[in-house]
Amino acid sequence: QVQLVESGGGLVQAGGSLRLSCAASGRTDSRYAMGWFRQAPGKEREFVAAISRNGGSTYYADSVKGRFTISRDNAKNTVYLQMNSLKPEDTAVYYCAARTSAALSSSTFHYNYWGQGTQVTVSS
Repeated sequence: QVQLVESGGGLVQAGGSLRLSCAASGRTDSRYAMGWFRQAPGKEREFVAAISRNGGSTYYADSVKGRFTISRDNAKNTVYLQMNSLKPEDTAVYYCAARTSAALSSSTFHYNYWGQGTQVTVSS
């Protein structure tokens, strides 16, 4: 079992930046590939980014490619999402997730553990 807690969300103007963090506790050895997802009101949860167990491989949704960067610090059991050039359409609750597999995935069905989410609001 692993517990995930996101932080770092908030209100930012368009063009601004935020860095989200996801702290893991419990069985926190680096066996988990990690992902970030987001869900806007009235919409389905969608994939944002994923990172491999050792951080050597990453994968991004087209909508955030070039603006967002996912990274991890296994010594701190923490995954980050650096978000730059934010747009109003990035407004959503952002969730981190862990999966007990080495392969990266953009599907919510492939993740075993989820955090409670952190709100990101981008004003125009």
